[in-house]
Amino acid sequence: MVNVSVARRYARALLEAGSGADADRISSQLDALKDVVQSQAELRAFLADPTHTPAQLRAVMDVLIQRLPVDAEPLPRFLRLLIDRRRLASLPDIARQFRDLADERAGRIRGKVVSATPLAPETLQQLERALESITHSQVVLQAEVDPSVLGGVSAQVGSVLYDGTLRTGLDEIRRALKR
Repeated sequence: MVNVSVARRYARALLEAGSGADADRISSQLDALKDVVQSQAELRAFLADPTHTPAQLRAVMDVLIQRLPVDAEPLPRFLRLLIDRRRLASLPDIARQFRDLADERAGRIRGKVVSATPLAPETLQQLERALESITHSQVVLQAEVDPSVLGGVSAQVGSVLYDGTLRTGLDEIRRALKR
């Protein structure tokens, strides 16, 4: 398990090293690299194996950097630094911390909206605009489908849950009738 403060320190250093305008590009490339590493068990095992030399790890990382491509400076140099410092296993935590710091700097908050059926892009945009007016921040929602939701939607933005599902409405009516 990686120390979150260590991951945050590396993420902050990467954010400061890159230009503010490129933070979203760096974040998306960092996430793409993290996803590739996490989805490939052999690659993940190779990169985590302490018996491999930094030169061997850099050679594999250089191939990954070219194939993805990871070209948002200073990300390639940063990845080589992680190899030299034996912190490559921290990549998922660093990517998450970097995204959070970039969002904070841009005044964005992320959220999740859950519905019984897939939401149309227009509906998702309307939800984002409504939540932006409530939170006074730019909201980026990730849509999720949950067939157990009877109807309506629930949205979690930060630590606040806005629940407009049918089940919640029925539960509120039930509680009101019991009084």
